[in-house]
Amino acid sequence: MRGRWIRRVSGGAVAVLVAVGVAGCSGDGSASDTASRAASAASSVGAEARDAASSAASQASEAVASATAAAQQKLDEIKGGADAKAQVELSDQATDSEGRTTVKVTVDNTADSAKSFAVQVSFKDDGGNLLDTVVTTVPDVAGGESADATARSTHKLSGEVKAEVATALRY
Repeated sequence: MRGRWIRRVSGGAVAVLVAVGVAGCSGDGSASDTASRAASAASSVGAEARDAASSAASQASEAVASATAAAQQKLDEIKGGADAKAQVELSDQATDSEGRTTVKVTVDNTADSAKSFAVQVSFKDDGGNLLDTVVTTVPDVAGGESADATARSTHKLSGEVKAEVATALRY
């Protein structure tokens, strides 16, 4: 009988120790403990989402900086260009099969001889923030004639996107 009593006490002690250990690992199971754990998990998920959003914003910022630098470099290569912003019209904005924003660029050569054009198109969101910029060239437009080209964003743009002429040079 004494052996059975020791086994019961020992078994009970083990059960208590397991229960205490589980409670220590999983909380007390109360509603407030469950809410606290849920809030902690949500905070962790929220932090991960914030980190992902921050990373995406950083990548977008880097893409805009890279596109801006490339556009400026292309414009800097043009020597003796005249401001031709008034001779450029944008129309037919669309999204191509790769998800990039495109816009038709029409240039009007008001000179008597053939000229080429370099048109910097900026793509902005509805708040006016720069999303992307590209330089499109329209070569050898006959004097007194118009010609078309297509400007295409360097990457996919989301939301409302508005294209505008940032710079246009005739050379």
